[in-house]
Amino acid sequence: MIVYLDNSATTRQYDEVTDLMADTAKNCYGNPSSLHGLGLDAEKAMKEGRKRIASAFNSSPDEVTITSCGTESDNTVLMGIARTPRPRAKKIITTAVEHPAVLEPCAELERRGFEIVRLGVDNKCRIDIDELKAALTEDTILISVMAVNNEVGTIMPLREIGEIKKEFNKTHGTKVLLHTDAVQALGKISLDTKKELKDVDMISVSAHKIHGPKGIGALYVRKGVNLLPFVLGGGQERGFRSGTENVPSVCGFGLACEMSVKGMNERVEKMNAVRNYLKDGIVSEIGDIVVNSPDDGVCSVLNVSFPGTRGEVILHRLEQDGIYVSTGSACSSNHKTSKGSHVLNAMGLKHKEIEGALRFSFSEFNTTEEMDYVLGKLKSAVEGFRKLGSFR
Repeated sequence: MIVYLDNSATTRQYDEVTDLMADTAKNCYGNPSSLHGLGLDAEKAMKEGRKRIASAFNSSPDEVTITSCGTESDNTVLMGIARTPRPRAKKIITTAVEHPAVLEPCAELERRGFEIVRLGVDNKCRIDIDELKAALTEDTILISVMAVNNEVGTIMPLREIGEIKKEFNKTHGTKVLLHTDAVQALGKISLDTKKELKDVDMISVSAHKIHGPKGIGALYVRKGVNLLPFVLGGGQERGFRSGTENVPSVCGFGLACEMSVKGMNERVEKMNAVRNYLKDGIVSEIGDIVVNSPDDGVCSVLNVSFPGTRGEVILHRLEQDGIYVSTGSACSSNHKTSKGSHVLNAMGLKHKEIEGALRFSFSEFNTTEEMDYVLGKLKSAVEGFRKLGSFR
């Protein structure tokens, strides 16, 4: 039996996406920039894919730029904003729990003389809105706060942050912009730029988190926002992101967006039921645990600490039983220090709680029956490790 619970790292492609990509690669292989018929066919396919991606934001297709991944989308925003001439404006506000795709560019900009404010979080990874308000000054150019934390699943208050930004700009005559890394949010919460995110200026997303292909992402940039190009060359993507387009992946991403957003409420309800079923089972069956994810977190993430164990050891023990989980962000694995996860550290967890943390991340394909199997194997692994440790 295989139970895949590492969907925050990547997801299995929808079969429909794989079929569409294969058909596009085989029959629509022209360069979208070419003027002949095959090029026009590729351009038409690109337009349909972009339209489907834009529908996830309820936006215009010309507000969506295709990138190679969520990391490139984040870097495009941060480095583009930094290169945009703005007298005296050199402050960027972010959080201490962002993905490395935001934290690393911020660290580089800090080395170049920018002021970076990293907001702290509480023990459920929630930011302090008053701290954000206090950090906002007239030399601020950007606020970058993720929509959903990738390690514990906390949903950040983007609507409220957007309203604060809007009021600050109105009062002070400034042009502070708001960006969000929504890689873990796409397909799980609404990213409607006419409603919930009406005051968000830029949104980064990635295909492989929603059963689409790896190596393709997108960046929503609201009309009227001036952002300098990050990749120069042949003038593709309206001159904003040059490079020959990956037509099959754009088409696959578009279909994955359409499938993920369609019936999202029912899908989220199902995932929440599976997540809560496993959480309740862990709480009732395994002693001395700490649930790090908030009750109102995203449906796809459950982070739990098992003090007295080591997360990596439990991970590999579960793998022997066909259960795949993680100890945190796959993209952060090369950046971890001896203190462990930067997210759990920022939340104030103790060393033993960080060392024994596991992340279970769900998709629409997981079931409560699978969770019964997981719970039995997890309980055995945790109790076995703790028993072994008591003899040391």
